[in-house]
Amino acid sequence: MTTQELIEKYLNFFRQRQHAVIPSASLVPDNDPSVLFTTAGMHPLVPHLLGQPHPQGRRLADVQQCVRTGDINEVGDDTHLTFFEMLGNWSLGDYFKDEAIKWSWEFLTAPEWLAIPRELISVSVFAGDQDAALDEESKAAWRRLGIPEQRIRALSKADNWWGPAGQTGPCGPDTEMFYWTGQSAPPQVFDPADKRWVEIWNDVFMQYRKTETGSFEPLTQQNVDTGMGVERTVAVLNRQTNVYSTDTFVPAFELLESRIAKRDERALRIVVDHLRAATMILGDPAGVVPSNVERGYVVRRLIRRAIRYGRLLGIPGMFTAEVGALFVPTFQGRYPWLKRNAGFIREQFSAEEERFSGTIERGTRKLERRLENSGDKVLPGIEAFDLLQTYGFPIELTEEILRERGWTVERESFTTAFRQHQELSRTAAAGRFRSGLADTSVETTKLHTATHLLHAALRKVLGEHVQQKGSNITPERLRFDFSYQSKLTAEELKRVEDVVNEQIKRALLVSRDEMSPAEATRDGALGFFGHKYTGKISVYTMGDFSKEICTGPHVHNTSELGSFHILKEEASSAGIRRIKAVVRPAKEVQT
Repeated sequence: MTTQELIEKYLNFFRQRQHAVIPSASLVPDNDPSVLFTTAGMHPLVPHLLGQPHPQGRRLADVQQCVRTGDINEVGDDTHLTFFEMLGNWSLGDYFKDEAIKWSWEFLTAPEWLAIPRELISVSVFAGDQDAALDEESKAAWRRLGIPEQRIRALSKADNWWGPAGQTGPCGPDTEMFYWTGQSAPPQVFDPADKRWVEIWNDVFMQYRKTETGSFEPLTQQNVDTGMGVERTVAVLNRQTNVYSTDTFVPAFELLESRIAKRDERALRIVVDHLRAATMILGDPAGVVPSNVERGYVVRRLIRRAIRYGRLLGIPGMFTAEVGALFVPTFQGRYPWLKRNAGFIREQFSAEEERFSGTIERGTRKLERRLENSGDKVLPGIEAFDLLQTYGFPIELTEEILRERGWTVERESFTTAFRQHQELSRTAAAGRFRSGLADTSVETTKLHTATHLLHAALRKVLGEHVQQKGSNITPERLRFDFSYQSKLTAEELKRVEDVVNEQIKRALLVSRDEMSPAEATRDGALGFFGHKYTGKISVYTMGDFSKEICTGPHVHNTSELGSFHILKEEASSAGIRRIKAVVRPAKEVQT
């Protein structure tokens, strides 16, 4: 079965069960919430999982593009990928556990769908803990479908609980389906630790909301969020031993295998995986470019890591743009923006490869000078780490050059320095991830509403060429990025602040309407992140002042905001300015 065939079967199955098929969201989450990239199918739907009506209804299905970098060191094994696709079906307060489990089983085993033999499937459910009880409903549903008791395992929260996506939000127990990939018949008793059992589907039952205090409250709207990994499912259906054998990878492997000087399966997989992920990120409507911060840093790291392993494989010359171009026709049917951005993708690959080639040359020169001035034949690990940190010079290349000269690297001190660097990075990332719109508290909702007013005020004061380029919102402050070439004067900032406060004092009604993208455009609604829906979309209007396409939480009236204050204005990147601001209760302003 091909990737496209699986996707079509899945979406058709749920169309027949009254699900509206919605297009994939961007890889860059709206309003820059708690993660850099969309890491799961549920992220774009968080407002609707919390109760906001979805323009397409209460039953949805999709194939969602995702990027995860937390497991980057595992990429190259049989199952881990940086970019992957997830099939999902969603119930927003409609059906629940019985229907979701029954349909999962039917799609997997029915002859007209995937026709997997029933004896090759086992399942797991949530075992319960101090936060929530054993998921008896899911367990009973599986027994009614004929799954024997010994093929059902109750596992801990680490295995059978999903969410929230941020520090707070919707979450709940899940039930997972596993496929037997072994050559022999499966054991009678299901052991999840046996790697021959591969998870292919996950049904999440969002019954709870994790609060700011860490407690779990029942949701008034119970939801179903299911996920089936496309690459992993295609692999097991075709009895392939790894995800890299599936059809979407074939053209890239064929090209590179004809050029490598030596065979290293893991290195080859890393090159293909990273260039595939970088292609999808560069081609996204959000316009991410390689840089040294946040999303740009991720895509730069992916490209440079691919170049590093390409050199270890002995691939001659420039190759990243050519490999990246192979993925555009593969995915453009599902993500049409790739075709429109094909030239941009190629340009970014070529520019980044040229920059990194210069980096490697500078690092090589420094290393060679170091080798000329010593006869001990052992390079201290801290010096190898300095090459990595200062020049981006990978340890593998350092070791390769040293081996040619009969040298070695003192690995222990390198590992210590590298781990300290990783810990600092993780700490910084944790701070980054704790912020954002994943928090739906009252204060965050106020600040999110204020960004609409700020956006409109900037366009009023500076001109309509100003466009939002991202935002980051916590309960304490908002951060708003916008396109503008020069630093704002004190007078301009004061005028922007005054305009926002004028609209707050006007007590504008904040209303939500559903309309088609064409209707929203004709009505003057702003939206610079790409439409998510081909059908109805949500448009928020604030009196006669602001109208934007948006899915986040909002207050009901601008008077709820109190008073708006700009704290700082600064450069974010070339051609992008950044404002940090707060809202304060009116009584604080009066004093």
